[in-house]
Amino acid sequence: MAPAIPAEAAPVGSATRYEIDGVVATITLDRPEQRNALSVDLVNSLGDRLSDAQRSEDVRVIVLTNSGPAFCAGADLKRGTSPAVRGDARWTLPEIFGLITDGDRPVIAKIAGHCMGGGVGLAAACDLSVAADDVQFGFTEVRRGVAPAVISVVCLAKLGRGDAAELFLTGRRISAAKAAAVGLINLSVPRCDLDAATSDIADEVMAGAPHALAVVKQLIREVPAMERSAAFDWTARLSAELFSSAEAAAGMAAFRDKTDPPWVTDRAGPRKPEAESRRDAT
Repeated sequence: MAPAIPAEAAPVGSATRYEIDGVVATITLDRPEQRNALSVDLVNSLGDRLSDAQRSEDVRVIVLTNSGPAFCAGADLKRGTSPAVRGDARWTLPEIFGLITDGDRPVIAKIAGHCMGGGVGLAAACDLSVAADDVQFGFTEVRRGVAPAVISVVCLAKLGRGDAAELFLTGRRISAAKAAAVGLINLSVPRCDLDAATSDIADEVMAGAPHALAVVKQLIREVPAMERSAAFDWTARLSAELFSSAEAAAGMAAFRDKTDPPWVTDRAGPRKPEAESRRDAT
């Protein structure tokens, strides 16, 4: 495993930590005394880190996680302003969501603490997400006189209407298992398995080709909103471009030769070719 390398732009006292381990960038929300609420400094720091990771040619996957008992408690109620409003911030919450959903690099939420309000939005915006099974989720905004307005854009894309109505209107807290059942996150695991589960998901994602993964994110974003015939026309052209790409040629050659394509790496080094792995298993 390659050593974790702190980002140069991570000053002492930053609201986030940024580490590189091989080709995986981990961004840790690091204001545990504030329950990682969406304060101006945390939103600014998170935006800077996500922007850095999405632009880096060395990063294949981004993991978003937390220190302390809360993944993110949502809006900074002490300040009493919405993180969707710029004010004196460099980044807004919609821009943070855009860095996650529109960036080429897949983003995995590793949720090691309670997740409320805007924090649920962060988790829902991520491409994949896994939570410790003792974590709770909740859209608690109505109990504070506000509503899950901005985060509804990313959360309603994952929730059915009935589940959304129940959770938004009651403000009740639910378990990680329930959050997975209604589609807000992908997986709930025992806390002792959280690191391994996240690592496994990252390794599976890194088995995909970088450009192909970026296109998959584009498909997920754009196809549902397209008219059917227009979607078929666009995806047919896109498919032809992909099949004629150098990345696809390398992938198909590796398939024929029973070897790994050039992009397949993990944090412990190159994986064994599939045929060799089968021999070891026997």
